[in-house]
Amino acid sequence: MSVELPALPYLPGSLLPHLSATTVELHHGRHHRAYVDAVNAAIAGTEWEEATLDDIVRQTQGALFDAAAQAWNHGFYWQCLRPRGGGEPQGRLGELVKRQFGDAQRLREEFNRAALGLFGSGWAWLVQHPGGQLGIQVTRNGGTPLTGDSTPLLCCDLWEHAYYTDYQNERARYLDGFWQLANWEFAESQLR
Repeated sequence: MSVELPALPYLPGSLLPHLSATTVELHHGRHHRAYVDAVNAAIAGTEWEEATLDDIVRQTQGALFDAAAQAWNHGFYWQCLRPRGGGEPQGRLGELVKRQFGDAQRLREEFNRAALGLFGSGWAWLVQHPGGQLGIQVTRNGGTPLTGDSTPLLCCDLWEHAYYTDYQNERARYLDGFWQLANWEFAESQLR
């Protein structure tokens, strides 16, 4: 069994004006595909050949982990975006956000502060800790909460290729666009 490149859950141009079709196509078709291909090349003929991507991420190290974690992170990221997304989290997630942060604006501020504080490449995550409370994590390179105790709910790709074409070096403007695309329904579906 090989790892598959998941199809995008929307057309590449449907995230305009916040992410261009060019950015989405290059990011998905080149970068995400490259990680999937690297995983498949590394697991061919090994004990990992029949493993799920989740298991490979949780149980490996080194180059295989890096490629698998990047493939998993990218697949998760695409689900965290949606055309006509944004707004405020509702339902149970909305209640947890109010309890943990006071309101969604405060969550966005804290998330952005953490994301802007990352020097270099990585990911910013909204997670649910084992006790049920929400938190914000930043991981470097291919790091992922999947290897820890917290459940990822929402993530933002902070690798330059995720935003350079549309925003150049302006990560703060990219984050503003990210919040206009945030898929709160998907995030809520990930709650424990």
